[in-house]
Amino acid sequence: MTTRRNALLTILGAGVAAAARPVFVLAKEFPKPKEPLVINVVDVAGDLQLSQRALEKFAETHPELISKFVYTQAPAPELAAKLKAQQAAGRLDIDFVLTGNDALAAGIDQGLWTQVLPDYADMFPKLDERYLPGAYAMQQMAKGQAFVDSWYPSGPLLEYAPDRVKDLPGTAEELLAWCKAHPGKFMYARPANSGPGRTFVMGLPYLLGDKDPLDPIDGWEKTWAYLKELNDCIDYYPSGTTVTMKELGDGTRDIIATTTGWDINPRYLGIVPEDYKIATLKGFHWVSDANYVAIPKGVSDEKLGVLLQLIAFILEPEQQAFMYDHGYMYPGPSIRDVPIEMAPQDSQDTIKRFGRPEYAAMIADNPIEPPLDAKPLVAMFEKWDKEIGGAKNAK
Repeated sequence: MTTRRNALLTILGAGVAAAARPVFVLAKEFPKPKEPLVINVVDVAGDLQLSQRALEKFAETHPELISKFVYTQAPAPELAAKLKAQQAAGRLDIDFVLTGNDALAAGIDQGLWTQVLPDYADMFPKLDERYLPGAYAMQQMAKGQAFVDSWYPSGPLLEYAPDRVKDLPGTAEELLAWCKAHPGKFMYARPANSGPGRTFVMGLPYLLGDKDPLDPIDGWEKTWAYLKELNDCIDYYPSGTTVTMKELGDGTRDIIATTTGWDINPRYLGIVPEDYKIATLKGFHWVSDANYVAIPKGVSDEKLGVLLQLIAFILEPEQQAFMYDHGYMYPGPSIRDVPIEMAPQDSQDTIKRFGRPEYAAMIADNPIEPPLDAKPLVAMFEKWDKEIGGAKNAK
């Protein structure tokens, strides 16, 4: 992206000279497709915005393997039940999944994903050297059942309308007091289906000094008490992040939870005014986030061989450069040595205009923590839905 972006990439550990394009070897022989395959892709994370160009490029460069992709988008909380039912009936019609760690965690918990590593490790050598450090930490959370295709430090950030917010809160306690003084003017989305929503919730234990930020059941006493009190001045919890952006943009809300990507991309799209600002609270820790690609159990060997090649292709630097997109997951690439100059020109232009100079220092000067692992994350979603969201969850 720019000189500023190059500095950010250095901070993130972009590494040294780019390695030569790896040659992947299949750990076993897969049957070659008798004819090009139609691959059904389900996106429950908005990841197509980043990865679709890489998928289409694979189809263009491998016409003997894939004739086309068929894309479907669905809410993350619905995916596990749908996959489980199809697998039980022996009628799987989902071949490839683009997911955040919400649906990924649910699938790991229920045993829905194909175990790729170590079974096919020959195709994915030296992941610890190729991934950015934060992305590799999240890759390990996938337990060999998925691959990080895009990564970012995430949040939790606050985004606000500077013309309406004159008394910006600077601590978690001040945010609670502000919400009580301005009921209905603060919002975050349901964590089980919102990156900014779950990042906000997972960031609170650090802000509040809870006993164990990675144990939502036994280590979040202060956080759950805070969320219950905050709930009293929140109108409702949207089922996805986009609603929060629209309501901030149209003046219904004055402050919302956001992340780096959800700050940049909606301003690029015109959903949120370009001059709106972001802020952090005292004691801020980044809680990183990622999108993953995963293969459900039950795909044919014919498709499995092709999908493994597709994943290897997505992790090549040339394809990773597409992940800059229009700031949707800022910065986006999960692999080292993918400078902004590799990105399409429209991506470079977006970040130059809508990126924020302060992000480089914010990333350098604040700790970057992993999100909750699969089982604790599922437990957090369930407890939040039961004790916090309840009747205020929007369908």
